[in-house]
Amino acid sequence: MTGLEVGLSRSRSRNLTIFATLLSMIAPFSINTYLPSFPDIEAEFGISRAILTQSLAVYLLAFAISTLVWGPVADRFGRRLVILSSMAVYTVASIGCALADSADMLLFLRVVQGLTASGGVVAARAMIRDANSAEDARRAMSQVVLYFALAPAIAPLLGGWLHDQFGWRSVFWFLSGFGAVLGVMGLVVSETLGRTHRRSIHPSAVIRTYMDSLLHKSFPALIFSWALAFAGLFLFIAGAPTIIYDFLHLGSKDFAWLFLPIVIGTMLGGAISSRLAHRWPAHKTISVGMGSMMLAAVINIAVASFNDPGIIGIITPLLLYVTGFAFMIPALTILALDCLPNHRGTAASMQGFVQVMAGAGVASFVVPLLSARLLDFVLGQAVFILLAVALWYRLNKSGFN
Repeated sequence: MTGLEVGLSRSRSRNLTIFATLLSMIAPFSINTYLPSFPDIEAEFGISRAILTQSLAVYLLAFAISTLVWGPVADRFGRRLVILSSMAVYTVASIGCALADSADMLLFLRVVQGLTASGGVVAARAMIRDANSAEDARRAMSQVVLYFALAPAIAPLLGGWLHDQFGWRSVFWFLSGFGAVLGVMGLVVSETLGRTHRRSIHPSAVIRTYMDSLLHKSFPALIFSWALAFAGLFLFIAGAPTIIYDFLHLGSKDFAWLFLPIVIGTMLGGAISSRLAHRWPAHKTISVGMGSMMLAAVINIAVASFNDPGIIGIITPLLLYVTGFAFMIPALTILALDCLPNHRGTAASMQGFVQVMAGAGVASFVVPLLSARLLDFVLGQAVFILLAVALWYRLNKSGFN
């Protein structure tokens, strides 16, 4: 390969990584941008916080279920078609949210958003692995995590600014524009799945592939440990309005206090993971990340035991938790995808399904259940990471398949 060809290959790989990052951002943007608007949406439609929180839950539920469809579709028709079709419908649904005249209409359109946003996320993960070796894919996934980290911070800040300047509906106009841009970018991206690697979409073949994934020696433990560790983080994301408004008595402009540590930790963990991708084996990377999250949970419990820990007491252990999470996720993701090398779209679907179902469960049941005290939140986080560590420990003891 000539120097020019190497340069072009690297350029295409870099562009693909950027595009995959933007596709991955659709999920946190759809979740976090409207959180600062909760009080105004509740007032306009005359609904409670518990009911509005269900708009987050139904989005996540729809997102999770639809990943099981998008993965086999991506394995049969390619990643590009999934991106184009899902972003087109997502854009229309976001416009509908901006024009919604009732809580029921908003909830319905949030379901449609969830059904379509997942397509881009599934395609992005599969494309990264399609186009790279295992080590290069870990590095590329680390870079996705690094740049993706901006989304959870930008989303509530941008959402708060749009809300203050133009009202809550402007948030959904922004989401429609973002979806449209991704769709246009999808028109020029190259397909990463060759025709010889495409798989049957017959229901029996799809069901057989999913059954094989569930019976795999390592795959279920990998994706469930991923989801449980994520649940420990998402507890603080979905519970952000409760933490900011109820526990800390702050305003809509103060969401940065909670989300900036998430961004910094994600960027830090992703950057370190990228640098070590060719030096540390995946198993070591995941173990160190799990240990960091366990330490963060212990510190969190100690700090939250005080009557008034303050914002610094909350964000410091959260920063450590997120850093450990971002550090291990690229390695954990690639290990899971490589369990099903001939069905990476399906593997990405299962991974996304379990992750988002964990998030939906947190938003629907755990946040309302633990909303009385901050200490309840951190104890919930500790339970999630303990379960994740237990799964990872058992997988290491039994050996990988």
